Amino acid sequence: MESKARQSMLAIRIREAGGPDVLEPFETAVPAPTADQVLIEVAAAGVNRPDILQREGRYPVPEDASPLPGLEVAGTVAAVGDRVHDWHVGDRVMALTHGGGYAAYAVANAGSCMNVPRNMTTTEAAGVPETGLTVVYNVFMRSGLADGETLLVHGGSSGIGTMAIQLAKSRGCRVVTTAGSDEKCRFCEELGADLAINYRETEWSEVCREHLGGANVDVVLDMVAGDYVDLNLSLLRDSGRYSLIAFQGGYRTSVDLRPLVARRIALTGSTLRPRSVAEKTAIRDRAREILLPALATGQVKTVVDSTFPLAEAARAHRHMETGTHMGKIVLTTAAVA
Repeated sequence: MESKARQSMLAIRIREAGGPDVLEPFETAVPAPTADQVLIEVAAAGVNRPDILQREGRYPVPEDASPLPGLEVAGTVAAVGDRVHDWHVGDRVMALTHGGGYAAYAVANAGSCMNVPRNMTTTEAAGVPETGLTVVYNVFMRSGLADGETLLVHGGSSGIGTMAIQLAKSRGCRVVTTAGSDEKCRFCEELGADLAINYRETEWSEVCREHLGGANVDVVLDMVAGDYVDLNLSLLRDSGRYSLIAFQGGYRTSVDLRPLVARRIALTGSTLRPRSVAEKTAIRDRAREILLPALATGQVKTVVDSTFPLAEAARAHRHMETGTHMGKIVLTTAAVA
């Protein structure tokens, strides 16, 4: 196993469950890749909502995962495991990590890695794996959004929202989204959304229904849940598909289940981190088919809201918690390019 890694590195750990200040830099050993993993010299790492939940003690870490936060990175392969033959030292990659992304080096399964398109910076690439694979799996693989159909995505200015808007538009779909300010709505429409609705100022479901001429949504991507569930169900057409991926509006609600039966609606939920290596590899393979070409041609771009040095991860979390960001928040190391 050829290696270009150092012996120790800077990383970020969670001292205890709590606010952003529990994130602290420390020196630790560089992880060694297993036979099926690659070791990546991290140039940039994406910040995601599950990182905050993990920091707060509300997102259980799988037993086989790193306890360090960070679910997506981009950088250069520094070493490969004995059974890895499709990646080599020096390759430029972006990868889904099983934790441990907030570090100068991180390991990732070979099947969770993707090439970085030449037109993308490493900082942009760091915002792709977690959000991109989440959208590919939930919107296209699980919900089967087809070319020309209509997607309703909540939180359109978030990392997942910006990815969903652009990728759906690249497939010829109509996209309606919600966001929390007029500025964020304009931002979503600049990314290609056909309609962006300020949910703080209007009754978003009625505006959506009027725009579409009735219940004409094919797929819903929902990060809110709570009171949104009934409203989303009312907007779905016959045989519509509803993908629930987060609970920012609460995970308990009263729901009228009759639409699921009467209009044959499929309601699904999922989270990416606990999935098996084989499942993540299959999602990565599908992303290679529909996401990477769109990134390579510029049809889909990572919108970077802001960057913070790795050692200032606490500041990045504070910024995410303000809810003012539009696009991805990224941590960078001295190796950034």
